[in-house]
Amino acid sequence: MEIPEQFKAMVVEEVADKKFVRRIGTRSIDELPDGEVLIRVKYSSLNYKDALSATGNKGVTRQFPHTPGIDAAGEVAASATDRLRAGAPVVVTGYDLGMNTPGGFAEYIRVPADWVVRLPDGLSLRESMILGTAGFTAGLSVWKLQECGVTPDRGEVLVTGATGGVGSVAVAVLAKIGFRVVAVSGKTDRKSFLDQLGATEVISREEATDTSGRPMLKGRWAGVVDTVGGDILASALKSLQYGGVATCCGLVASPSLSTTVFPFILRGVSLLGIDSVECPMDLRQAVWQKLAGQWKPADLEGLSSQVDLEALDPLIDQILAGKVTGRVVVTVG
Repeated sequence: MEIPEQFKAMVVEEVADKKFVRRIGTRSIDELPDGEVLIRVKYSSLNYKDALSATGNKGVTRQFPHTPGIDAAGEVAASATDRLRAGAPVVVTGYDLGMNTPGGFAEYIRVPADWVVRLPDGLSLRESMILGTAGFTAGLSVWKLQECGVTPDRGEVLVTGATGGVGSVAVAVLAKIGFRVVAVSGKTDRKSFLDQLGATEVISREEATDTSGRPMLKGRWAGVVDTVGGDILASALKSLQYGGVATCCGLVASPSLSTTVFPFILRGVSLLGIDSVECPMDLRQAVWQKLAGQWKPADLEGLSSQVDLEALDPLIDQILAGKVTGRVVVTVG
């Protein structure tokens, strides 16, 4: 595989204090950081964190110019390790990719070998980016629920932020493996989308948010996949059955959690944090194998839209405004 000196990339620059511009330009292979594996990127995907990086959020990316993209799927172009030979199809999600390491909105990335997952059988490169970090996070949430004994016969599972990236994949995966899924969304016009994914019921944010002030509610949920935080998560914890489990991976509603200890000490419920960034490689590979096999949504294409890198710019603002449904695959190379 011939490796060019320069390649196409999205470049975000700080042109004045707290003023950022983004453009599709070129970067040099020599600009890439040290790492054992050079990857020619075929696809990436758009995530909320990418949009934060692309708009200059210093909590995500400290140094500019920068190329966002926390997901990348492609082929090994050059490698210093026998585990990953040239031409091998691979996926990189999480770690520092797209944060302070140049990311997947570019035709090439160079990363440590420890960040790289070989594409599992059962997924194409494009399908792996329909899933991406969001799908992996959803898969990790389902893994944790099952690890704690949440099974379909125990009752319904609540998924919050269900039209978002993590939420939509979680609905599809849970439905695929036999759970009755109740989806929460503020987008009342997207009920048909959630029905198609397999949700058995769709409720509004208002229906999912308790305003009574009571520390406990009637136990309904066997499990919860929460992607938003705040009052909706607090309400879900009050409504877990005895021994129920909630996973938490997001804060788009609020990073605060106002609750009491009563659900924990009277019903023995559990709240589990989900971190897809530094997830150990053995667990990472196991979850990807599940997503490529038993958990692969029946209508994976129905979860996604696709856009070329050159047309990505307006979607960055849309995802920050909560106007993107499902997953956006970015065609790079």
